[in-house]
Amino acid sequence: MSTTTITFNQLRKIKDSLPDGSMHTIAEELNLDVQTVRNYFGGANYDRGKSAGIHLEQGPDGGIVELDDTTILDMAREILEGKKHSEA
Repeated sequence: MSTTTITFNQLRKIKDSLPDGSMHTIAEELNLDVQTVRNYFGGANYDRGKSAGIHLEQGPDGGIVELDDTTILDMAREILEGKKHSEA
């Protein structure tokens, strides 16, 4: 399990670039509630989903986000890589 730091705006850009259904795909693959995956990308619905190990710090570009575990981010990047190759 690895940690990483990313800006909030970069994290949201990745989320917004994902094809429809990606949140469900990631959630199913990792056996998580889909709302937990949404919370990872900056959502805040803790009634249905759990905290996803993100820590926000105010700052430029939406602030800095420290991610305790990059598994969800890595899966999102893999989906985007696949999307890029299928569009080529």
